[in-house]
Amino acid sequence: MNKKYRTEQDKLGEVKIPKNVLWGIHTQRASDNFAISGRHVNSNLIHAFGAVKLAAARVNHELGYLPDEKFGAIDRACREVKNGLLDGHFITDPLQGGAGTSTNMNVNEVIANRALQIIGEEPGNYDLIDPLEDVNLHQSTNDTYPSALKVASIDLIRKLERKIVALTESFQKKEKEFADIVKVGRTQLQDAVLTTLGREMGAYADALARDRWRVYKCEERLRVLNLGGTAIGTGISAPTKYIFQVAKELKDITGFGLARSENLVDGTQNNDVFVEVSGIIKALAATLKKIANDLRLMSSGPKAGFNEIYLPQQQTGSSIMPGKINPVIPESVIQAAMKVFANDRIIADAVSSGNLELNAFLPVIADSMLESLEILINITENFRKFCVEGIQPREDELKRGIDNSTATITALVEKIGYKKAEEIAKQAEKSDKSIREIIISENILDEEGFDYLVSAEHVNKLGSKK
Repeated sequence: MNKKYRTEQDKLGEVKIPKNVLWGIHTQRASDNFAISGRHVNSNLIHAFGAVKLAAARVNHELGYLPDEKFGAIDRACREVKNGLLDGHFITDPLQGGAGTSTNMNVNEVIANRALQIIGEEPGNYDLIDPLEDVNLHQSTNDTYPSALKVASIDLIRKLERKIVALTESFQKKEKEFADIVKVGRTQLQDAVLTTLGREMGAYADALARDRWRVYKCEERLRVLNLGGTAIGTGISAPTKYIFQVAKELKDITGFGLARSENLVDGTQNNDVFVEVSGIIKALAATLKKIANDLRLMSSGPKAGFNEIYLPQQQTGSSIMPGKINPVIPESVIQAAMKVFANDRIIADAVSSGNLELNAFLPVIADSMLESLEILINITENFRKFCVEGIQPREDELKRGIDNSTATITALVEKIGYKKAEEIAKQAEKSDKSIREIIISENILDEEGFDYLVSAEHVNKLGSKK
């Protein structure tokens, strides 16, 4: 007898499983059938599944359906899954057929086999604790999987919100730090009017603040669960008391404001909430991409570009061009945003592809949603820590732009008139003199008058007195 394996059986036949692992025959078949992405199901979903199974076990125990001798071990095993202590035993690919049944069974088998170990038995001895009869009691993949996905999403959304707040505060600090630094403002990448570097940073902060509020409100969209609805939302095979209690128990376990859906059939059929939430986090990705593109452009050069700001140098930029330093953090932000955009498209497609009483494509919805949230958490933190906090102005270059740009002419229009300003712009274009030199040398304004019109105090005024 081969002691390295144990044999488990289902209606399709027997399968050998490594003796020291906690998964069982359903997981092994899924692992063999769905070797697709080379990745495993997102660990956040697994941890949330542990919480869902814990809630179900506690309600089943309270109602007398799960005896004491099984409940204690199952309760502990569920908590270990929830706390990430058994992550190495979850091996299913995130892209799987069956609406997530393979992942649900992976969870059921790991909990059952770990519970068997806790009571001193060998994995696979399902006569004592069974993955389906005990761990999956009064449940279906179709209510546990989407409920676990919502719990995992809420957890990540809370983390993301904190990262957005930190990044917003970094831009707010830069807004104050750069409040008096005047620079050329641009529209369509052409010189337009004067602004301040502080105002640009403040605009980024305000955009992120809106994203933070939208992300915060996502939790409201995710808190309603179809848990207790079992297969299609009718609650078939589950006791009424269980149906009414299980979502409340999960609320107590997670500390999230969860509630049972008033229409469990709707909650099982329709997953439009994930399209909505994905759209909201896509808006954050769009904000981050826009800001990163701006910083990348403003830091371009250092000699043949805008060269208006200094970004922290994180690594050398070329294997062939000595001394080249690239804006690698903004570039990584842009790529992360592109990935979130792509995931949003996948989620919309998968949600709209559901049929009748169930959406069979929840696995790709879950994989895309949780990946986007994790990417945004990480890239928002990286952006703040490795880029935004270290931004510094290149004041000499900014001043040179003010002295020479037609944007400066616009600042003088109120004082000298449009026609005269246009003449000076043409003169500056044809000569080697700066706008400042022309204005002062021709006594149109003295130095003090010119300097005031291009000062932060004047530039930051909202409108003018007429």
